[in-house]
Amino acid sequence: MWPGTMDGMAELPDRVRRRLAEVFGDPLPEVTRDELDDDPRPAERERDDEWYRVNRPPHHDQD
Repeated sequence: MWPGTMDGMAELPDRVRRRLAEVFGDPLPEVTRDELDDDPRPAERERDDEWYRVNRPPHHDQD
């Protein structure tokens, strides 16, 4: 059995498995980024966008 295989993890003592989990954490997150809302604060985002529209420099509109 190679040390890096999952089958080898079951053979390790509990204290070693707990320490490995403490150091390396979970290999995969419970919730991935694509499952989260793109913009968790839409009101703040809209306020920021409005500020940038109001404070846009005049040369910005030139093509």
